[in-house]
Order: sequence, then C-alpha cells, then structure tokens
Amino acid sequence: MADPNVLVACVPNFSEGRRAEVIDAICDALASVPGARLVYRQADPEHNRLDTTVVGPPDAVRWAALAGAARAVELIDMDEHRGGHPRMGAADVIPFVPLRGISMEEVIELARDFARELAETLDLPVYLYDRAALVPERTSLAEVRRGEVEGLREAVARGERLPDLGPHAIGRAGATAVGARKPLIAFNVYLTGTEEGAKVIARAVRESGGGLPAVRAIGFAVPERDAVTVSMNLVDHEVTGLPAAFDRVRELATERGMEIRSSEIVGLVPRAALGEEDVAYLRLEGFDADRQILERLVNAGGGIAETTIDGFIEVLASDAPTPGGGAVAGLCGAAGAALISMVCNLTIGKTGYEDVEERMRAHLEQAEAARPALLDLADRDAASFDAVMAAFRMPKDDDRQKAERSAAIQRAYEGAARVPLELARRAVALLPAAVGVTELGNPNAASDGVSAAIALHAAVACALVNVEINAAALKDERVAAELRDEVGALRRRADELRAAAEAAFAARTS
Repeated sequence: MADPNVLVACVPNFSEGRRAEVIDAICDALASVPGARLVYRQADPEHNRLDTTVVGPPDAVRWAALAGAARAVELIDMDEHRGGHPRMGAADVIPFVPLRGISMEEVIELARDFARELAETLDLPVYLYDRAALVPERTSLAEVRRGEVEGLREAVARGERLPDLGPHAIGRAGATAVGARKPLIAFNVYLTGTEEGAKVIARAVRESGGGLPAVRAIGFAVPERDAVTVSMNLVDHEVTGLPAAFDRVRELATERGMEIRSSEIVGLVPRAALGEEDVAYLRLEGFDADRQILERLVNAGGGIAETTIDGFIEVLASDAPTPGGGAVAGLCGAAGAALISMVCNLTIGKTGYEDVEERMRAHLEQAEAARPALLDLADRDAASFDAVMAAFRMPKDDDRQKAERSAAIQRAYEGAARVPLELARRAVALLPAAVGVTELGNPNAASDGVSAAIALHAAVACALVNVEINAAALKDERVAAELRDEVGALRRRADELRAAAEAAFAARTS
C-alpha cells in the first residue's frame, strides 16, 4: 500500500481552454482517483490551454493522469484546435515532479512506466522528455514539440522523429510528451510591440541562445490581449529566479522600444521563488498565493484537518454518504496518536524518568509522524467512496460503456477497501507505543495512555468494517479473500494490544 508520506506532483497540460464542459470533464477525471488531489486548474482561453496539478502518492497520481488523458483524447480533436501556445496533442505534456520522500531516479522510472501504459492503453504516440528522455536530443521539450502537431505529423509520416512509444502515426489526438523534472515556474511577460520583437527577446533570454541559465523561452503574439508575450519556463529558480528573468526581459524590451504591461505565473510556484515584494515588482496579474504557492497546497489538509469539530459532526450527521465510518476511524486514530504524544511530553525531561526517556522519545516521534498520516487517510477514505459513487454515475448506453462502468466500479470498490485497510495497519502499528507509555510513562497520565490504546482500537475496528463492506462488493474472489484474511489478523492483533494496555493500566493503579 502506498506510503502517504511519499508525494509526487503531476502537471498535465491539455489543449483546451475554452469549452467549459470539456475542461470540467478532464478535471473531474483527474480528481476521480482516491488519494490524488487536483490542487490547481487554470483554463486560458487566449492560449486555448488547460494547466492542472495533481498531488498525491505515486500510484494514485499516475492513475489520475491516465484518467485525465483518456478524457482529453476522447474530447479534443487536434485537427480543429487553434491556440496561441505551442501544442502537439490533446493531452499535450504530462510531467512528473518529486515532492517528498521520493528521488528523481524513482520519478524517472514512474514517468517511463506511465508513458508505456499511456501509449498502450490509449494507442497514443508518446515522447519522453527532460529527465525521462531516452536520447539526449529529447531532453528539451521545445525540440520534442518542434513544428507543433502539424509539423510533427508530417515528420512522422516521412519516418522521422518517430515517437518513443505507441503508434508511428499522429492522429486526431496528436501526441503526448511525458517527462520527469524538477519543479519549474511557467512565467509569461506581456509586452507592447511586435511578435518578431518578442521572438528576438525570447531568443536572447533563453539559455540555448546564450542567455540566462536554466531558462527556456519563446515569443509569440497574443491578439486577445492586444499584446505579445515572452513565455518562459524557469527550470531551476535557484539558478535564475523570477526577478532576474523579469529584469532581463525588461532590459531587452527597452532596447527595442517595447514596454512591459504585466506578467503572470501559470500554475504553481515554490514559496522560496517569490519574495514579499515580488508580486508588485513583477507586475504579476491574477496571482493567488493560496492557490499557487506549492507548499500551501501540498501541506494543506484541505479537509478534515482544517474543519471545525462542530462542522465535521454536522456533515457526518447529514444524509451525505461521505464522510462516514472510515473518516471517523482516521479521527480516532489521530486522537490516539495525540494522547501518546501527551503522555510522552509529560514524561520526557521530568525527574525520575531518565531511564525511560529514550523510549519515550521514540514513541513521541512515532506518534507525531502518525497523526497527520491518519488525518490524511480520513480524507482519503471519503475520497475513495466518492470515487465509487462517481463510477456508478458513468454512462451505460452501450456494451462498451457498460463494461467500462463495471470495471470502474470494481476498481473503486477495491480502492475503497484498501484505504481503510491502510488506516487499520497504521493504527495497529501505533498500538505498541500506547502500551509502552501506559507501562512506563508518567503514572499520573496512565489513564491517557490506555485511552490512546482504546482510541486506536476503535480506529482499527471502524476501519476494518469499512474494508469488509467494500470487499463484499468485489467480484474478484482472490482479492476479496486476501483482504478478509488481513482483516482477521489485524483485528486479533488490535485486541491483544488493547488488552495489554488495559493490563498495564490496572498494574499501575492497583
């Protein structure tokens, strides 16, 4: 099961920024996978482009990206697409970015595996770029996308620039570039003047033209704004940051009699890349720190962790199917973890407990790590059952749709069983710490130690019945039996550890 402390981002860009129903369909697909959070979406009608970001454990993000790409391929015809931004396909680019607990090498492997699955599942030509590139000349996205969909189609028809994966023909959905990269900043500066002037500036700014290191840039007209733009990707903001890029564009523009009107950041930006005065200095237009600072979105609970107790109870009591018992399991587990921390903090550094301090610190570290993970699992449990409901709403007008709907329902039920199973595992893994603090911690807090064990036991019990009810809906008996076997083992272990904590409490109060 996925480790919720391991996070990647995927930043799919789609060739659609005008049709609301298509944009919503793609975003709904991206948000449909349990564990994956769609944290950002921006549709740009001028460029006719949709920029999104999905964050979560690697497998969840991978499935979300595949679902979004499938909808894009179904709904976008590149033969009809027109827009200001360079593009090569309906699901234009799909880069993966390491965020936490995962190396770049692992993300490269993730991107390449995803690319193979994308090509096979959607019969789509796929090019690997940036860190995931198989050949040096495809490291640059600009080189991969050279000539856009029209030029690429002609080249492939001549037997040139063939895709790394998938069919050697460019159809109505175009092709997709899949990559692995560090977090980059998409930064557009809008100017007065001519398109040729913007192109000259872009050539002078980008690294490949002898300009700023770690900067890629193109220039083009934006008739809708009555302006031109120098559109940059800052691929390493520690090498060249936003102010440096802005200053260089302004300097070059002044030389040509052009003026800066405004700028914008498309998508997310690391907190360290943007100083307090930069929003005004860069003339940033439409910037929303709550929606665009990467760390705020990654670290935000966005759900139960940021909900008041009264607010959660009110929603829990409503006729909405989520949150439900699985979310309550997560809350019970987090409360148990907090009680363990409490006993540890009442013991560490206190006279008379020097001989157990090292063990208390170990228990404290474990509890502090488990608490946010259990709250995250509470949210993931609600999301996993929302995915079941979404699968039931899929169309069933013909045999193909019925088969797809049935398969989606089964995948969703399995996801809705595996999330509370992971929750139960984490709660069981924390129960020995509850026993330890009850046995050895400050005796005045022994009742809090055993209460932690009771809360964690409740978390296990609530989680496991949610596993069982979803496993009962599975048609794959092998998977269902595997889930039931682990349910039994976890239940027995939780019972043993709760009994041990209660015995320790009895011994300390007798």
